[in-house]
Amino acid sequence: MKLRRITTALFVSAMFMLNSACGNSGKNTDDAGQDSCKVESEDMTTLSDSVIKKKINPEYAEGFKIVSDRDGVRLVEIRDPQSSWADAFKFALVGKDAEVKDIDPSYTVVRVPIDKVICMTSLQLSNFIKLGAIDKVTGITSSKYLFNKDVRQRIKDGRMMRIGIEGNFDNETIMAANPDIILISPFKRGGYAVLKDVDIPLVPHLGYKEMTPLGQAEWIKFIGMLTGNESEAIVKFDRIAKEYNELKELAAGQEKRPMVLSGEMRGGNWYAVGGKSFLARLFKDAGADYFLKDDQNSGGMNLDYETVYSQAVHAQYWRIVNSHNGKYSYDILKQSDAKYADFDAFKNKGVIYCNMREKPFYETMPVEPEVVLADLIAIFHPSLLPEHKSKYYELLK
Repeated sequence: MKLRRITTALFVSAMFMLNSACGNSGKNTDDAGQDSCKVESEDMTTLSDSVIKKKINPEYAEGFKIVSDRDGVRLVEIRDPQSSWADAFKFALVGKDAEVKDIDPSYTVVRVPIDKVICMTSLQLSNFIKLGAIDKVTGITSSKYLFNKDVRQRIKDGRMMRIGIEGNFDNETIMAANPDIILISPFKRGGYAVLKDVDIPLVPHLGYKEMTPLGQAEWIKFIGMLTGNESEAIVKFDRIAKEYNELKELAAGQEKRPMVLSGEMRGGNWYAVGGKSFLARLFKDAGADYFLKDDQNSGGMNLDYETVYSQAVHAQYWRIVNSHNGKYSYDILKQSDAKYADFDAFKNKGVIYCNMREKPFYETMPVEPEVVLADLIAIFHPSLLPEHKSKYYELLK
């Protein structure tokens, strides 16, 4: 039985490495976040209409659902996946040649496939990068921490415009970008009221509210519906889910589950996400226990230092994601707060680190949960993926 588990681990590791070689939109990534090799044959698959209608419905995502799909009209409802009572945003995705008739007026009509779109977040942009549909993105809020060469070039030559930040949008630039729709994150800081004046449909993208990694990644299907890339979205997501679930199963049999701390002190408080969050689920699937695993919150919270210390002082690992100019180290971490050195994860060099200045964390991570999971499994249980090369997370040297 032990030999079988080792053989399975090595097989999954080998298959994961093979798939990861072209894991970004089925392409190689020899530049961080930059697609550069040929699309794999499976990504060229054109699915039948009946298969698309069946598989375009989300299996893991809880923030959108298809309530009707016929006669060139697809009715989609979007709601906060963290709130069962939240009102739905309703959209009728109507083919450009289809007739608009007998559609419930509570649904906003959007002609698809769209030709131009503005993205408000890197998570939204990641879906277009994965689908190879960057050419449809004519505006973004910020180019900070963007690695994709195509995106950077489009910003440079004006094909993709910067429209300002939340609460301070440049409506003239938005009009110049001439989008069919604007993707928004309605439960963030907002400032979207001013956009109503431009009379362009505001379509929520709630991938960031999903509480599971596969739920977040499955929003690629929603973007596929908007862009006309349903087949590509389904094929790509099926591959993501298959690899993720194989890795999850691989880690599930581990008897020893390390504890993981996450976050840092900010303004006198320790910011962390709850035990029902996306991050907690990711740690669980990687064969570890989040230090707040019994907490029932799905969003972020501010904790005092004493609370975190009492629950996580003996955690074996500590996950940190930040933006640091230069080489990050344990000395730099200690300089930010001397109390950090009291944690076992600090003493025993168990800090799991990702520098957003060096890695395309928000730009590609949302659509590569299987890669993130492999990074963590390779740290928590190195014998399971002995040949894995990290992309996002690695132990701080």
